[in-house]
Amino acid sequence: MNGVSVGLIVLVAALIVVILFLFAAVKVAREYERGVIFRLGRLLPEPKGPGLFLLIPVIDRMVRVDLRTVTLNVPPQEVITKDNVPVRVNAVAYFRIVDANASIVQIGTTWSRRRRSPRRRCARCSASTFSTSSSPSETRST
Repeated sequence: MNGVSVGLIVLVAALIVVILFLFAAVKVAREYERGVIFRLGRLLPEPKGPGLFLLIPVIDRMVRVDLRTVTLNVPPQEVITKDNVPVRVNAVAYFRIVDANASIVQIGTTWSRRRRSPRRRCARCSASTFSTSSSPSETRST
């Protein structure tokens, strides 16, 4: 083999590596998503997205955060008032993530990853809003 063909093989191999590197670097976040970026384990100040952005494949790690409002139905509960009247209460918990960086760094497991009862972690989630309705003899759905 002469020097030209070896150089051509090296050039093609380098070109393939660069193309693979670019495909790994390009990320797209939807309108309702943000990308929280960790560069070598340190949090970048602003989340990326929505749209197209570039990451350094070996150095950057991205965590996708969904910003849409999520609803959780709380199971109906029977309570007794002070005057011994049974009341059935239905509740719906609405929440959404306001600060993507804080939701990843300050909360261990986010709501979207864990579908549990909202009573367990709503004290930590600052973006919680609760809506309840009650009626003494009938149940209204909210």
